[in-house]
Amino acid sequence: MKYGVVIFPSKKLQDIANSYRKRYDTKYSFIPPHITIKSSFEATEEELTTIVGRVRQAASKVQPFLINVTKAKSFQPANNTIYLKVEAAPELDMLYQALHGEGTHKTDVEYAFSPHVTIAQELSNDEHLDVMGQLTNLNVDHQEKVDRIHLLYQLEDGVWTVYETFRLGAE
Repeated sequence: MKYGVVIFPSKKLQDIANSYRKRYDTKYSFIPPHITIKSSFEATEEELTTIVGRVRQAASKVQPFLINVTKAKSFQPANNTIYLKVEAAPELDMLYQALHGEGTHKTDVEYAFSPHVTIAQELSNDEHLDVMGQLTNLNVDHQEKVDRIHLLYQLEDGVWTVYETFRLGAE
């Protein structure tokens, strides 16, 4: 089964992201807007207890923190994904490192960790140019507190759902 670890932002930020995702994100119906901390990875039921323990341990070592979401950006030329940029925060890096370090399930990490909320993906070059043109002056200027992370699993129909939620800074 596939698993992953994410942060779900507030309804306010999800509404902003979904106003674009419903038109431009092919994964819109499979998962709500999120910040990926650990991309999808395969694991067995037997491995799940260990995974839950590692996620709980990572969450317990990081205190709740603020994230700042600033503007729309793109991963082009690597791909035509457009996202809301989440400014770097030491706590995000700590979570990422804890979930990708020694003894954790390996994920195929194609790119350096760049916290973001995807709003458009799998666009043609023309679509990408058009959407980025519309979003060039989008000033999101959103700040919110993150106090939990979520271990997700993927259902057979491709939809992602929460397996367990972990409060930051809690033992």
